[in-house]
Amino acid sequence: MENNTSLQQQLLEAGVHFGHLKKKWNPKMLPYIFAEKKGIHIIDLNKTVEGLQEAASALKAIARSGKKIMFVATKKQAKEIVMESAKRVNMPFVTERWLGGMLTNFNTVRKSVKKMQSIEKMLGDGSAENLNKKERLTLTREKDKMDKVLGGIAQISRVPAALFMVDIGHEHIALSEAKRLNISTFGMVDTNSDPNKVDFAIPSNDDATKSIAIIVNYITAAIAEGLAERQANKDEDGGDESEESAEAKAARFEQKAGEGDDRNRRGAGGPARGGAPAKRRVPGPSAGGRRPAGGGAPGGAR
Repeated sequence: MENNTSLQQQLLEAGVHFGHLKKKWNPKMLPYIFAEKKGIHIIDLNKTVEGLQEAASALKAIARSGKKIMFVATKKQAKEIVMESAKRVNMPFVTERWLGGMLTNFNTVRKSVKKMQSIEKMLGDGSAENLNKKERLTLTREKDKMDKVLGGIAQISRVPAALFMVDIGHEHIALSEAKRLNISTFGMVDTNSDPNKVDFAIPSNDDATKSIAIIVNYITAAIAEGLAERQANKDEDGGDESEESAEAKAARFEQKAGEGDDRNRRGAGGPARGGAPAKRRVPGPSAGGRRPAGGGAPGGAR
């Protein structure tokens, strides 16, 4: 309980409870609104703590299972925070512009990523030295432009298991793509948004930098815990696995050797037990081989 109280206190100090003006509200946010003060809705921090802990627990489990969680925040005040947090836990992120089809047309996006990586390789290994100055400059500009949009997703080879968004209204394209692919969705939901659009809603102020930072850092810490637990389990199983794999290999070799002996015995004793294999009949002249001389076509000559 003390942890919840201190967390609530931190959220309060960060201004997580400040919603939008009353006239901008979404009626579906009613269960998460505590009161109205000077025309501004105040978010119930008890609900925020509940939503935050539930989302953190689910994201921790996803990270522990080895799946990827994509961070999405293209709002100016959230970009830097989200980028740093995603890099800290080695997760993909989108902080510049959401390309339409980034999830639903993932294979095409991957082609663009590969193109960007091949340009990087050319510029890095000196193969671009053969080009003239203008061509090199064009390549560098193209690479920088692509890196800005695709840099955060360059390391993933498949669609992520979950999406964490800072403002679900602002990231509506990403949200709708995730829904189409049945990807789990997590999001900071302000009083002007519909909390039913995401699987895990965290009612909170999604405009203030301090508010965004405290929520994103809490989520990132949970993901880091999940990754640490996964690594610890791997380390524990490492020794046992190596012993098991050695035993399994030995058993496989024994089995193969046994099968080889059986085959050899069957090969050696086959003709003695079952007699010599039947010879293939070679069709004679009368059985449709070569036609006897002077014979006409079957059925009589025409």
